[in-house]
Amino acid sequence: MRTMLLANRPNLTIRLKRFRETLEELGYEVIVPHFDTVNWEQVAREAKAAIMKERPDVVHVFNVPDVIYRNLPELKGSYFDKLIYDYRSPWGLELQMSFGYPGRVFGEHFERKLAASSDAITTVNSPLEEKLRSYDDTGKKDFYVIPNYPPKKFVEMGKAEAPGDEAIIFVGRISRQEGIGNLMRVAKKYPDEEIWIVGGGHFAWWHLRKKPNNIKVFGWQPHEKVPSLVRRSKLCLVTMNDSLMTPYFTDRSVWKLSEYLNLGKLVIASGITKEGDRKNLIVTKSSHLEDAVGEYLHRKPERLKEDDYRLWEGNRETIREVYEGLL
Repeated sequence: MRTMLLANRPNLTIRLKRFRETLEELGYEVIVPHFDTVNWEQVAREAKAAIMKERPDVVHVFNVPDVIYRNLPELKGSYFDKLIYDYRSPWGLELQMSFGYPGRVFGEHFERKLAASSDAITTVNSPLEEKLRSYDDTGKKDFYVIPNYPPKKFVEMGKAEAPGDEAIIFVGRISRQEGIGNLMRVAKKYPDEEIWIVGGGHFAWWHLRKKPNNIKVFGWQPHEKVPSLVRRSKLCLVTMNDSLMTPYFTDRSVWKLSEYLNLGKLVIASGITKEGDRKNLIVTKSSHLEDAVGEYLHRKPERLKEDDYRLWEGNRETIREVYEGLL
């Protein structure tokens, strides 16, 4: 079986990369088109051309922005046989936060179209599954929850690094959406604590222009270096604001949250919902983040047992089931 994995920026889509690795291990031929542009309309045209050229058996699309895939249902049956819709984020709600309710209507129109046209739906957590099931024509679809967990090789990186308590660490994009304002407030409230930021962003310079002296910025680091830095930290943070997205951001969907936890660190997270029973995870309102940091700053994480780890390899049989179900 030949499958095509589609994302508008495949080189930056971690979930697509993980699927590709697993599918190739399972013996599938995987095609991943890369695009010369980030313009949505041009990506849509290039994606259509790639499908018409390659004629794969399966097209597996990774949503956001869903509008670029709007013409794929019309190609089904002529240029490919089966469609899998990977619902990793509620695009309609993202648009509502920027453009109001009309943005939600626009985004969810394309979510509904792709879901209704799909032969199987993959998603990252139960709240997103429930949201998509609420749409007409999707309730009877085959749904598969495949969480965003790190691979075993990531967890094994940096094992030579002794667990430390050097700093509070934040890994990710420096942006308003990721809660840089909340992180700044934590830094100011605890001036004697060193704060490490591992990441960057287009407007990082603006957000950090008045950063306190206790913040150390590492910039973007190779992924293989991140575990060592995390292991040296005393506390890990997820600092997102509470929003319309909060019910759909969970411990099964936020990559860095699962990475922190699988490295055995204590994590304080805001702007998310706790879906599973995860050891060392403290979820708080973004307005209470500073107080939560103070409460847990000097506490040690519980030691992980074998069944506390949540790894990508645990998704292998579900991914096999998704594809075998299409035969």
